[in-house]
Amino acid sequence: MAANTAGIQTLLDAEKEAAKIVAKAREYRTQRVKDARGEAAKEIEAYKSKQEAEFQAFEKEHTGDNDALAAELDKQTDSQLDDIRAQFGRNKQSVVDKLLERVIDVEPSLHRNYKKPS
Repeated sequence: MAANTAGIQTLLDAEKEAAKIVAKAREYRTQRVKDARGEAAKEIEAYKSKQEAEFQAFEKEHTGDNDALAAELDKQTDSQLDDIRAQFGRNKQSVVDKLLERVIDVEPSLHRNYKKPS
């Protein structure tokens, strides 16, 4: 019976040793997961900062073009407005004269749908 007890004790000791090894493995795995999350967060932050820098450069490059285009468009608009004002000044009197002529020269006539009563 002593041999049986010694064998059972050996098995219990082996089970305790295995439980310690499993606990260490779990701690190691937990630590590795934490480390992996930290590394992933660092990589994500680096990628975000890189993408943000690229976006800022792209935006700066194309915003400058928009400012130049807006200035050119304003210049063209001002030029066209000056042309329209000049045409208005040249044609104003002739338009007023034509309007007055139409208003003053009235030729009375019957409407084309008017029928004489029988």
